[in-house]
Amino acid sequence: MKRVIIGTAGHIDHGKTTLVRALTGIDTDRLKEEKQRGISIELGFAPFALPGGQKAAIVDVPGHERFIKHMLAGAFGIDMVIFTIAADEGVMPQTREHMDIIELLGVNKGIIVLTKKDMVDEEWLLMMEEEIREYAQTTILKDAPIVAVSAVTGDGIPELLEQIEQLAEGVTEKPVFGQARLPIDRVFTVAGFGTVVTGTLWSGQIKVGDVLELMPVQRQVKVRTLQNHNEKVDTVLAGQRVAVNLQGIEVADIKRGYLLATPGYMKPSHRVDARLRLLSSSPRTLKNWNRVRFHIGTDETMGRILLLDRDELLPGDEALVQIAMEKEVVCYKNDRFVIRYYSPVSTIGGGFIIDPAASRQKRFNEKVLNEMAMKEEGSLYDVVLHELETNPLQIINVKVLAQKTSSTEELIKPEVEQLLDDEKIIDISGHGGYLSHYGIDLINEQIQNTLVKYHESYPMRPGYPREDIRSRLFKALNAKEFNQIIKYLSEQKKIAVNNNYLLLPGHTPQPGKQEQAVIDELLENMYKQPFNPPSLDEMKASAGVSEAVFNEIISYLAEQGLLVRISENMYFTRNALEEGKQILSDYFDREKELSLAMARDLFNTSRKYALPLVEYYDRVRFTRRVGDLRIKA
Repeated sequence: MKRVIIGTAGHIDHGKTTLVRALTGIDTDRLKEEKQRGISIELGFAPFALPGGQKAAIVDVPGHERFIKHMLAGAFGIDMVIFTIAADEGVMPQTREHMDIIELLGVNKGIIVLTKKDMVDEEWLLMMEEEIREYAQTTILKDAPIVAVSAVTGDGIPELLEQIEQLAEGVTEKPVFGQARLPIDRVFTVAGFGTVVTGTLWSGQIKVGDVLELMPVQRQVKVRTLQNHNEKVDTVLAGQRVAVNLQGIEVADIKRGYLLATPGYMKPSHRVDARLRLLSSSPRTLKNWNRVRFHIGTDETMGRILLLDRDELLPGDEALVQIAMEKEVVCYKNDRFVIRYYSPVSTIGGGFIIDPAASRQKRFNEKVLNEMAMKEEGSLYDVVLHELETNPLQIINVKVLAQKTSSTEELIKPEVEQLLDDEKIIDISGHGGYLSHYGIDLINEQIQNTLVKYHESYPMRPGYPREDIRSRLFKALNAKEFNQIIKYLSEQKKIAVNNNYLLLPGHTPQPGKQEQAVIDELLENMYKQPFNPPSLDEMKASAGVSEAVFNEIISYLAEQGLLVRISENMYFTRNALEEGKQILSDYFDREKELSLAMARDLFNTSRKYALPLVEYYDRVRFTRRVGDLRIKA
């Protein structure tokens, strides 16, 4: 069976609660004050079954102007509306305001119920039906049937139930996959159970034992028990009225307007981007930075309207706006909202969310307006690609894409697959970490430009140290992510990798003429006295170049393997070390042990050089020290 939520709407004392009692047998006026005054102050809920067995729930909302915010809390999330107009009074001020709210929330399925039929004669009733039909033609319920009833006598109730059943058949159920979202409209305590919250589950499903996130305070809570239609259940689905018994939290820690959600998917924000429409019936224009009451779900806060492309919004017009809130709100893209003037309080407009966690925007900025228009009108394919391209240096997975686009992983996955097929994005990690081609091209361009300048400045170096280039240019990427990108770029032959160095493909370290002359002379001198090399200071003094250039030369020779550092201030040529190894090998063919004095004589050098040499051969495991002697390793 379908999951259907029906809302009531209409002017105060136009018989909403009495009608609900006639339909369901339940009195939704539960507060003492409501009984005494004969009006609904709080939201009331009544489950009932339609003649064909279809289960539904009615949300009975207050009609009095003072309690419009409660009406709004109930109206969000309904599938259809029973719009009541009393036959003895006709269209009244709150009739129009409630109709405006229904229209702003996009509730286009409904029945106009002409109540208190028993209080007027037939001629008056016919006149009133004609008047209401004429009024309805200007509203979202222009095609809605009109049913006259008397909740007192029961006249018209069977016909109304038939109409509800027919309309319920056309209701599109809310999605049960993806993230759960439950705006909280009541919080109370039940003896023996503790804290209970109620609301209409907007999406997803909740199971007993689930851990949910209480937003916007971002506190995790656990579901102890669940109820739907006053029955204990293990699972509740989107589109159902839900009572959730929460474990480990007090009533005082929860407020109406809070939201229960799947952990990790929603982000509280003080700013949202939106498309806003000012009602044609609004008594005044909306100017930039006007203060308004912002209603979304069961939440209400004060906010200011930033008009992005104009200074004033006229009644009947719409515009792209940013709304800056005085407290954090939590919402998704395409969620509907309503705004009311701060003072005097009246409903003036509403719209839908484009970006639920927006950054501060500039007015009259074409780039900002174009980006918002794309987010508003673009397909999910376009929005996912846009998200990856506007975060070009960030590797993003499906879960994060779902969060950023206010979508679900189930909807995101096929779009990602199509983007991969269209070669718009790449799976840089190989297991679901995505970058746009724009992003990878941008990274490649930055690296290549950096390497060109680096090679020009340091022609003798083997390349740019990998970690240095990451920490300088790509701090947002961790080492693992950066390595994945480098692997991809090297496979595409965009850059080359030499151990821990990055370089341009085909780059070969190459000294200039001056440096080559110094190198030739230095090596020639070292080859002449292989086991008595000059110290670094001596080499530097004879080189005739700056210290910086000399250091580059030594690093180059070491990197090329022509020189080997064997102690802090001592280098030998690679040829000398190989020659020394052969000398020792010939010696160990004749003898078992080598003393330092013998090494000194074999190398025809002094103790100053002999000791670092034999220690070097120990380190490379050609020899092994035993006491004061060395043996062949």
